[in-house]
Amino acid sequence: MNAGSAAREEAVEAFARSFGSPPVGLVRAPGRVNLIGEHIDYCGLTVLPMALTRSVWVAFAPAMRGRVRAHAADEAFAPVEFATGPHIGPGPTGDWGNYVRAAVQGVGGVSGLDLCVATDLPVAAGLSSSSALVVAVALASLTVDARALPDRTALATRLAEAERYVGTAGGGMDQAASLLGRAGHAVAIDFDPLRVRPIAFPAEWRVVVAHSGERAEKSGAAQEVYNRRTVETAEAAVRVAAAVSPDALPDRVSPYRWLRTRYSTEELLTAASDVLDSPHLERFRHVCEEADRVDDAIGDLERKDLSAVGAALDASHRSLRDDYEVSTPALDELVRCMREAGAAGARLTGAGLGGCALALCREGALGEVLEAARAFQTTRPAAPAAFVAVPGDGAEVIRP
Repeated sequence: MNAGSAAREEAVEAFARSFGSPPVGLVRAPGRVNLIGEHIDYCGLTVLPMALTRSVWVAFAPAMRGRVRAHAADEAFAPVEFATGPHIGPGPTGDWGNYVRAAVQGVGGVSGLDLCVATDLPVAAGLSSSSALVVAVALASLTVDARALPDRTALATRLAEAERYVGTAGGGMDQAASLLGRAGHAVAIDFDPLRVRPIAFPAEWRVVVAHSGERAEKSGAAQEVYNRRTVETAEAAVRVAAAVSPDALPDRVSPYRWLRTRYSTEELLTAASDVLDSPHLERFRHVCEEADRVDDAIGDLERKDLSAVGAALDASHRSLRDDYEVSTPALDELVRCMREAGAAGARLTGAGLGGCALALCREGALGEVLEAARAFQTTRPAAPAAFVAVPGDGAEVIRP
């Protein structure tokens, strides 16, 4: 039995134990690994993730009217119960049930829902297990009430907004990748409005994902740093825009997108050096140069230029380490180990501050890169095992 099948069966069996009857349906919502384009989705700029075959599974059934009961197959996560309605009060900060509440509120409530969650995704790893949970619960809520599923692009936009309920000022990459991923492809995601373009991932390339042994929590200190970065990048863009143009920024248009349609990165960084101090200058530089790296990587991926994509990953990691300051010594060491083992490029993936790094390589170098990652992990016994990421399809509703 593969890991996905095991997680599916675990969700079904845990549901029966928790609620005394089998579920009426299942939802599979994948996590994602972001190839490149880190910390720029909330700036309205293009990113390049791929959905994983590793997923969150939610077994579900209708329940007592006006109530949601959520259990997890992993008993480390305590059961959650709350009243549904247009305004659902949050649980304690860091409570996993807040993602369930966010999903239910994001789709306008549910008549009544019992659910049980299982996953083969590492949790708090920068692979978007939390957004996958939001997507899965939202689809379960819509399905149990026999409501027509919205257009997936529209639903991804709604759920990105809904997930801010938990207190993290994120962008929309994770929900879009989970809903709109395609097997064998990365997805180039644009924003305002959301648009997704699948790009074939070369069959001979491999992506290794390895955990640093440090949890990347979306709450507490990590959430504080993440939210501070969103403020710093937004402030920097507004100051540069005011310096380079007397025109007011258009409503509902990302300042970064507006700037990038009018000026080159070189022109923007020259202007920024005159009006920004540290750390705003470094944050602005990361966003502008990372956006360029994404644009280049999309073309290089289409041309199957492994060396060029690898170089972009290396440059992205340096920028995330030095300009955005979201790497850690463990992530830096993991990246170095995989790079020295023969990866074409490597970098942290996800928000950073712990979690995972990825490495890109050809099939012929896969064994050495995996071995290097696993050797690193012997010094980090809490780290989930490294694995080869396979680009998978978006979320699906399954009837037993």
